[in-house]
Amino acid sequence: MISSIQALWRLMAGSRARYAAAIASLAIASSLLYIAPLVAQVVIDGVLTRGLATSSGMVQWGVQTMGGRAFVAEHLWLPAVLIAATTAVAGVFTYFRGRLAAGATEAITRRLRDRLYDHLQRLPCTYFDNAETGDLVQRCTSDVETLRMFLAEHIVEVGRAVIMFFVPLPLLWLIDPTMTLAGVALVPIIIGFSSVFFLRVRRAFKRADEAEARLTTNVQENLSGIRVVRAFARQAYECERFAGRNQSHRELDRRVYSLAAYFWAVSDFLCFSQVGLVTIVGLVRMANGELSVGAFFYFLTAVNMFIFPLRMLGRLVADFGKATVAFARLREILDAPAEAQPEHPEVIVDSRGLIELDGVSFAYRSDAPVLRDISLTLKPRETVAIVGPSGSGKTTLVSLLLRLYDPTEGSIRLDGVDIRALDRKDLRQRLSVVMQEPFLFSKTLGENLRLGRRGATQAELEQAASTACVHEAIVAFDEGYDTKVGERGVTLSGGQRQRLAIARALLQRPSVLVLDDALSAVDTETESMILTALAKRGGRHTTLIIAHRLSTIAVADRVVVLDKGRIVQSGSVAELRRQPGPFARLWALQQQDQPTGETRDV
Repeated sequence: MISSIQALWRLMAGSRARYAAAIASLAIASSLLYIAPLVAQVVIDGVLTRGLATSSGMVQWGVQTMGGRAFVAEHLWLPAVLIAATTAVAGVFTYFRGRLAAGATEAITRRLRDRLYDHLQRLPCTYFDNAETGDLVQRCTSDVETLRMFLAEHIVEVGRAVIMFFVPLPLLWLIDPTMTLAGVALVPIIIGFSSVFFLRVRRAFKRADEAEARLTTNVQENLSGIRVVRAFARQAYECERFAGRNQSHRELDRRVYSLAAYFWAVSDFLCFSQVGLVTIVGLVRMANGELSVGAFFYFLTAVNMFIFPLRMLGRLVADFGKATVAFARLREILDAPAEAQPEHPEVIVDSRGLIELDGVSFAYRSDAPVLRDISLTLKPRETVAIVGPSGSGKTTLVSLLLRLYDPTEGSIRLDGVDIRALDRKDLRQRLSVVMQEPFLFSKTLGENLRLGRRGATQAELEQAASTACVHEAIVAFDEGYDTKVGERGVTLSGGQRQRLAIARALLQRPSVLVLDDALSAVDTETESMILTALAKRGGRHTTLIIAHRLSTIAVADRVVVLDKGRIVQSGSVAELRRQPGPFARLWALQQQDQPTGETRDV
C-alpha cells in the first residue's frame, strides 16, 4: 500500500499545487460551515433560552459581537443573514475546490495517456508477442478511467474527511469534553472497519478487472476476425465463448458490489450508532442540567457533519483499492523496458545500401533456432532474392534487419556500421519493408500513402502509385486519392493493398527496399508490370525480394536459398537452375504445364 501511495504521489507531480489549493479551499469552506451552527448555538443559549449571565464565555462573546442580547432579540434576522452569508462564502470556496481538483485531475490523466501511448510505441516486439491486444486496450481505457475517477473525486475527499473531523474538535472540547469523547467514541471502529474492507475489496476488484480484460480481448479478437468467424459459421461458438467469459466477469463484479453493499450496511449502522450515542449522552446531560440546548444542538450538527465524511472513507477506501489495482496494471506497461537505444548513436551521412550479415543466428526460444550462422552481403544497388520453404527463416531475417529483434549471435551492418550502433528510427527510415499482409489505416488512400513520407506532393504520390501499378485503380474510385478505406484496408482487394504498400514504401526513398512476399496477391501480369517498373528504378536502392512464386525473382541479380535456417545455395537464377538442389526442384515444380498458363506457388 505504501508503494502504491508513493507511486500515486509521483504521478501527481506537476499538479500537486492545484491539489494543495483545492484542499486549502476545502479547509476554508469546512471552517465556515462549522461557524453557521455555532451562530445558531449562540442565539439559542444566549438569547432564546438562558439569561446572558448564565451562559458560557464563548456564548457571551458571540452575543456581544452581534450587538448584545436585546439587539439580537429584536433583530433575529441578523443571525439568519450571518448564517446565509457564511454558507454562501463556503459554497464559493467549495466551487474553487471542485474546479482546481478537476483541472489537476485532467492534466494528470492527459499526461498519463500520452505517456502510455508513447511508451507502447517504444516497447520491443517481444513484449507484444506475449501480450494480448484486448488486455492492453482495457488497461489504456478502463484502468485509466478508474484512476481518473479516483483522482477527481477522492484525493480531495481525503482532505475533506480529515479537515471536517479535526477542525471542530478543539471547539467541541472547549464546549464540553465529555460530549466530545462521546462524539468520537466509534470513529476508531469505523476507520478500522474501512481498512479491513480495503484489503478485501482490493483483491476482489483485481480479479474482476482481469476478467474484464479477458472479456475485452474476446471482443477485440472476434471483431478483428469477424470474416473468419462467419466464413466457418462459428457465430454460435463465439457467442457461447463470450457468454462464458461474460458470466465469469459478472460473478466477480457481483462479488465486488456485494462487498460494497456489506460495507455500506455496517458503516451506516456504526455512523447512526455514533449519532445515537451523542443523542443519548446529550439528553441525559441536559436532563441533569450539565448541557445547554444550544450546545446539544451544536454537537448533534457537528457530529452529523464529520461522521458521514468519515463514513465516505469507506467508498474512498474501496475506490482506492480499485485505483491501486488499475495503476499497478498501468505500471506493468510503463515499467516494461523500451527498445534499447545506443547512448551515442552513429550517423550514416551517405547511405549506399550495403548490407552485411556476419554469422547471424537467431531463436525466438532458446530450444528452437530459426536462423543458423547466416553470412550474406548485399552490395549497393543490387537486387537479391531469398527463396525457401515456409519456416526457413526468410521473414525472420527481415525482422532482424529492422531490429524488431536482435540476433542471438553475429552482427548485421548497414554501410559498414553495426545496426545496433544506429538510432532505431534512423535505421528504419533507411529500410522500407512491404509485408505480405500490409496494414492500412482507416484513412484516405492519400493519407495512407503519405505514411511513407509526410511531405510528399500529389505528383509524387501519383508517380509512386504508377510504379506500383495502382494509380489507375485509385483514380477509378469516385473520390480518387481522397477515398477512405475501411479498417485494415478491408474495402480493398488483397492485390490493391499490396500495391498501395509498395507505393508507400517507394515514397519513403529508402536505401534498402525489402519486398517480403509482397506480390503474392497480384496476378502474374500485374506482377510483371511492377517488376519491370522497379527494374527501371535500378540504381536507386538495394532491393531484397523474398518470394515463394519464382516468377517474382526474375529481376534478381542473385538468388539465395534458405532451408531450415541455413543458406544452402546462392547464385544467379540460371546457375541455380543447372545445379541439383532445392532451387532446381522448386523451379521444376513451378514450370510444369498449367491449364491457365500460370506458375504455381510453392
